[in-house]
Amino acid sequence: MTDETSRLPRSLWLGGSLLFSLLGLAFLVSFLQMARVRSHQPELPVLGQVVEFTLTNQDARAVTLTDLTNHVWVGDIIFTRCPGPCPRMTGQMHSVQDALPADSDARLVTLTTDPEFDTPAVLKKYGDHYGADFRRWTFLTGTKKEIANLAGDSLKLSSLPVKPEDRKEDSDLFIHSTIFVLVDKHAHLRGIFETGGEGVDWTNAVQPRLLHAIRQLQKEP
Repeated sequence: MTDETSRLPRSLWLGGSLLFSLLGLAFLVSFLQMARVRSHQPELPVLGQVVEFTLTNQDARAVTLTDLTNHVWVGDIIFTRCPGPCPRMTGQMHSVQDALPADSDARLVTLTTDPEFDTPAVLKKYGDHYGADFRRWTFLTGTKKEIANLAGDSLKLSSLPVKPEDRKEDSDLFIHSTIFVLVDKHAHLRGIFETGGEGVDWTNAVQPRLLHAIRQLQKEP
């Protein structure tokens, strides 16, 4: 075997090694770029300002916006006689409660759209049924006007009564938003999260995004 012939495989081996090294480097660069993209969290824009309010909680105690100052909080609107999405939404809010760290000061706020029926006592029984920790999860009622001012004007949570002739059953009283809203420590509306509907993956997509957004806002001054 000549020297020239013996050097050929070595050249091929060196070339192959260089190629694999370059491919490995390219893969590493690509991986790091993807990691940076995934770790980059978009800004949560200010969508509105929550107005001052005074409502009544499940213990018949007055709750104002000041009670939520310096807390990030998640809000929704339901009614306890709801046969539709409310049980699912309340179960999802409970899952958020359970997923929050024990030392988290985030709060959960559920408004009723049926204040004439949903008295503090009714709301407390409802919360107990869903395992609410009332130290961090508050259920609020008040006059229809007071609730509309907070829900509609500030939180973008809508509710409309269903006409008797359009009801599928006696408890089919309202059509209302099925979203969770996120408010920062300074009473700014910062996020809206779908809880159900076609293509909504609450467990694997929406809830993780919501929990991350809570942590993100908690880090803000």
